[in-house]
Amino acid sequence: MEIIKTEIEGVVIIEPRIFKDDRGYFFESFSEKNFQEQVCKTGFVQDNESKSSYGVLRGLHFQKPPYAQSKLVRVVQGAVLDVAVDIRKGSPTYGKHVAVELSAENKRQFFVPRGFAHGFVVLSDEVIFQYKCDNYYAPQHEGALAWDDTDLAINWKIPVDKIILSEKDKLHNKLSNFESCFNHSDKLYE
Repeated sequence: MEIIKTEIEGVVIIEPRIFKDDRGYFFESFSEKNFQEQVCKTGFVQDNESKSSYGVLRGLHFQKPPYAQSKLVRVVQGAVLDVAVDIRKGSPTYGKHVAVELSAENKRQFFVPRGFAHGFVVLSDEVIFQYKCDNYYAPQHEGALAWDDTDLAINWKIPVDKIILSEKDKLHNKLSNFESCFNHSDKLYE
């Protein structure tokens, strides 16, 4: 696998080595050994999958300590724009984001560390999206930012009138009204 560093330290894009022939293709989608050596020393404990249609936007979500989560995400059908926003107080990249297109075609994965809000919007007719999480879901520790915060300046790559949100995702705070529970100096991994 090739690790592509982004402009925010710790947020990486992972491109697998794909072996193709006339029968189809093969690639290793995950190796704990390689991941821990090349990306982050964390262990994944839960896998999730969602199915969504064009325009569905899920995010920008995170979990508060002590249930903070890292996510390793990928698309197995369709395409999304995936976004990670730095919400660590004191970080030189606080409030900045990385956006990457993930698709079944490019087979890229995106690592979103603890201390980041995460979201995606569906660019294809339909998508099947998979997450590996390094902590269990804890609903009482959910947090989120507004997807349309002008301070974040995220270009979601689809018209605003095509975006479909859950009722909960319509109500999140903007960055200017947000009190982060993460500090850049926190040790978020053992």
